[in-house]
Amino acid sequence: MKTTRVDRVRQALADDILSGRLIAGAKLDEVGLARRFEVSRTPVREALRELAAVGLVQTKAHSGAAVANIASSRLIEMFEAVAELEAVCARLSALKMSSKERYQLEELHHHCGALVRRGDDELYHGANAEFHATIRAGCHNGALEESMAALRYRFAPLSRAQFRGEGRLADSYAEHDEVVKAILRGNAELAFQTMRRHVSGIQRAFEEYTRSLAHGAPIEAAE
Repeated sequence: MKTTRVDRVRQALADDILSGRLIAGAKLDEVGLARRFEVSRTPVREALRELAAVGLVQTKAHSGAAVANIASSRLIEMFEAVAELEAVCARLSALKMSSKERYQLEELHHHCGALVRRGDDELYHGANAEFHATIRAGCHNGALEESMAALRYRFAPLSRAQFRGEGRLADSYAEHDEVVKAILRGNAELAFQTMRRHVSGIQRAFEEYTRSLAHGAPIEAAE
């Protein structure tokens, strides 16, 4: 999928926030950010709007945008929504995936395992996104798939941050393994429960990582 200017700005700012380089309350000046990324203010404004939707940025009238508190209720709501809807997708995939789709899911899972053994968190992040997209497609429910694709787009920075935690790649793969086994067996209820536990695992890893930022030395500059 082609990366747009909005995507580039959005991901870079999310990484800055979730790495602690930008701390809660830091001002996000559109002009300065446009200069930094060598774009107009339009993609910067859209990126800030999308980050506000996921809870990483807060905007107030007459005061502009600033980095939000990472422990905000908005983020908790995002994890809850993803956990429930991803679990529904897994349940339906266990019932509706074709033999070919099950084979593709299993092969992708094996590929993820190879990336874990190599310790390649960057490539695993991309394979992880493909893994979840495969399960969404396998549910064969267009309305649900479209809703989840939009939600997952917002969720991507949070999912990405989890892999900064020590041992998270192996834990993620182990959680995937439980989901895959349930789907391949056609066990809809188990697929639902294992996927929901998996997203809960993502949330725990994310929260552990963000707590660890308190011991670092974040940078307050917004440009």
